[in-house]
Amino acid sequence: MAARIASVSIVVPVYNERESIGPLAEELLNVLRTSGRRFEVVFVDDGSTDGSRELLSDLALAEPEVVVVQLRRNFGKAAALTAGFRESDADAIVTMDGDMQDDPAEIPGLLDELEAGADLVSGWKTQRQDAWSKRAASRLFNGVTSRVSGVQLHDLNCGLKAYRAEVVRALALTGDQYRYIPVLAANEGFRVSEVPVNHRPRLHGRSKYGPERYLRGFLDLLTIWFLGRFRGRPMHLFGGIGMLLLAAGVIICAYLSVLWLIGEGIGGRPLLLLGVLLIVVGIQLITIGLVSEMLQRYHVRPEVEEAESRVERTVRSR
Repeated sequence: MAARIASVSIVVPVYNERESIGPLAEELLNVLRTSGRRFEVVFVDDGSTDGSRELLSDLALAEPEVVVVQLRRNFGKAAALTAGFRESDADAIVTMDGDMQDDPAEIPGLLDELEAGADLVSGWKTQRQDAWSKRAASRLFNGVTSRVSGVQLHDLNCGLKAYRAEVVRALALTGDQYRYIPVLAANEGFRVSEVPVNHRPRLHGRSKYGPERYLRGFLDLLTIWFLGRFRGRPMHLFGGIGMLLLAAGVIICAYLSVLWLIGEGIGGRPLLLLGVLLIVVGIQLITIGLVSEMLQRYHVRPEVEEAESRVERTVRSR
């Protein structure tokens, strides 16, 4: 059994959600005031232009538990989450979307799962209240991501998540990588779990995301896969591919050399260009791998020092 969570910060990124802010804040405050924990609600305005910014400022003045972080322009959800994480000093952080589709009543259950021993708890929208096209795309996205990453969750992209404070401090979110927070946390050695949560229909506004988010998502998945598997040994990837290409190029050029020695002309053969190209590209990839290893070794000492700082004590047998 993990230590009890005494304080919690609710981080809510908001972008043009004026109609949802008031009802959502009321629901959150009602749930959290009966939880017995110290809490704050951090709304992060990601450059809204519909009056959400002014409404949030008034809300922060009226409710002492509400904190508002205002970004200069629309930087995206990853930047908004990072800004909210920096504002929090609680034992646990819960994130949720500002469109009221995430149910605040699920927050106590997420925190209970953290207290049971998890480091990160992701919501699972078992009955997702969205169009069939979104549900189908999300199912494909989650299936591919789970297979590639090895993190077996049904709903990686659910906005409703709970984290221990040390998890968010270890995350570095860029681009659209907030979709892969459970994968990033698992790569850092944190315990990730999942609980079913209620999902509600959208009552106000419209989704800020289109089909292009899935293309960007799969590109980010490639980045996450590379960092998770080869961050500590980039030569294994670049050098391995480079050696294969180099070997193929050498074999082709050796074959052409034999033909040249027996008197056949090879100057006009496309195979000659292919062989030379494979050799050049192979050497370049091996060189990239060596440079990557040098950079990785340069940064390994700070990582070792950080790991040492997390060690409470070491017990040795006599």
